[in-house]
Amino acid sequence: MAEIAVLALGGNALSREDERGTIEEQYRNALAMARSVRSLIRKGWRIVVVHGNGPQVGNLAIQHAASSDLVPAQPLWALGAMTQGALGSLICLALREVCGDEIEGVVSVITHVEVSPDDPAFEHPTKPIGPFFGPDEAEELAETRGWHMIEDSGRGYRRVVPSPTPEAPVESGAIATLIEAGYVVVAAGGGGIPVVREGTTYRGVDAVIDKDFAAERLADASMADALVMVTGVPNVKLDFGTPEEQTVYNLTTDEAATHLAGGQFPPGSMGPKISAAIHFVERSPSERARIAAITTPELVYATLDNAHGAIEGHRGTRIKLPKAASIAANGGGPDVA
Repeated sequence: MAEIAVLALGGNALSREDERGTIEEQYRNALAMARSVRSLIRKGWRIVVVHGNGPQVGNLAIQHAASSDLVPAQPLWALGAMTQGALGSLICLALREVCGDEIEGVVSVITHVEVSPDDPAFEHPTKPIGPFFGPDEAEELAETRGWHMIEDSGRGYRRVVPSPTPEAPVESGAIATLIEAGYVVVAAGGGGIPVVREGTTYRGVDAVIDKDFAAERLADASMADALVMVTGVPNVKLDFGTPEEQTVYNLTTDEAATHLAGGQFPPGSMGPKISAAIHFVERSPSERARIAAITTPELVYATLDNAHGAIEGHRGTRIKLPKAASIAANGGGPDVA
């Protein structure tokens, strides 16, 4: 049976910081991702793509607010659905262009993700969305629009919104069926549309779910073998930005948890990726050990195909179980690389 990999693509991977975010720029970036997907498909992997939407949904919120005197502005959860559809279309077109008849087809699934209405995140917004602003602009937006603004990593001020913990993708069954049928699936875009259950139905809530956590929930529900967080840096680094900075190619879940607790991975950048990786790998089924990886679009193939990465000397960071746990997960067989 073919292995399944879930690729979590950051919104900044489609709309990079040094770009304006035009559709041409985003499509060019999507093509780079699609070439990585093609390499994995040729190796026999079945692929699910989850994408972020932080820059895009923030920009759309500004457009809606600016034109609210002409047409009604829509709530944040609806804007998330809009960007999920738009970016899903763009990614599907890029995959069709690059992969052609090498794939059965590619389908974008508008995905709702259940969250708890009592999640404390609703009282403490932390998720940055949209562009960067100077301090004066940020102060004005906070006063006139009631936005929560924070300074983001020395690059300026951004709006922050609630980011509740995802519980389960509502459409996971349909997604599993598409994977089994051989389709490349684009799902849980922007972390999914956040919804809360009300009896037998759901209601949208204003929030943006972290796409790495949503990808982990979807990967777990899809019985995936690998979870890859695709980002702007090729590897995880310890002591980042200091003279002691070092690149890490391999981490066990125990090592990753220790470094996370020690403050090595900030909550606004690498922290969610490490947390999602740990949770996914530690939930490995008894019959096989899962792996997680963090890297750039160009190094996804080399990172999952470990032998290739070792030969080339260039690959991302892999997170796996400690050796003893890995042996147990593989039925007592030898540890996997």
